[in-house]
Amino acid sequence: MVRWGAPVHQAPSASTGVDLREALDVCRRDPVASVLASSRIEAALADGGTDGGHHLWGVRRRGELVAIAWAGANLVPVCAPDDEEAVDAFAALALRQGRRCSSIVGDSAVVLPLWQRLEHAWGPARDVRASQPSLVIDHAPAVAPDPAVRRTTPDELDVVLPACVAMFVEEVGYSPVEGSGDAYEARVRSLVESGRSFARIEPGPSGPVVLFKAELGAVGLDVAQVQGVWVPPERRGEGLSVAGMAAVVELAREHWGTVSLYVNDYNARALAAYRHVGFRQVGTYATVLF
Repeated sequence: MVRWGAPVHQAPSASTGVDLREALDVCRRDPVASVLASSRIEAALADGGTDGGHHLWGVRRRGELVAIAWAGANLVPVCAPDDEEAVDAFAALALRQGRRCSSIVGDSAVVLPLWQRLEHAWGPARDVRASQPSLVIDHAPAVAPDPAVRRTTPDELDVVLPACVAMFVEEVGYSPVEGSGDAYEARVRSLVESGRSFARIEPGPSGPVVLFKAELGAVGLDVAQVQGVWVPPERRGEGLSVAGMAAVVELAREHWGTVSLYVNDYNARALAAYRHVGFRQVGTYATVLF
């Protein structure tokens, strides 16, 4: 029972239209765990925006912004792992709006509790990847980089795009170009044009072929997150991914101090390759796929 006149604690709620610079300050508390959100926020700031509109959710406590979530194609929550009130607030807003995203992704200590609150309304998920080691490297790679790995060029889009599609199908389970595929092609083109697509391309019997490729899918707060690492199945086991990743690290660190990635915990071969390059684990991601 609450005494008459005693202050009553009111659980915070999530709101939209959050100031972008305030949101970026929340991300600074853990730049690696929050890079998927900070990348979107920095892009919005670069476009001259001041608030995130309906894409950016925020939770305040005593006037201070303590947690944010980017709600776009992916729902990316960013808050302290033990902040159950913030998770409750995000869940309440997500339930009111309904599912508009293709995944929930981020720090596993936040994503999994959020999913527990949403599963009854948003489920079932197509897949829940509950343990994805988050790895970083902030120094030169420990192995020699592949000198043939380089930034791709716009005139190589027709070579790079099929490799990106093959990687996506293998990783996610369906083709990103079903239907028109315009959005996925535009995404790959954007990464190529911004210098964030890397590959080893060699002549093949029917034209150029990709032997290794990777992209910097998110960059924010001096962190570059590698995504889409792929080697053709018939060329795996030759060390292409180790030397290729070393080259990506070297090229990425020309502009960003820390290179990160996350990988499924059951992918022992990939984990071994990344550790060979010099990556170390700093946390754990989780992904809920719809």
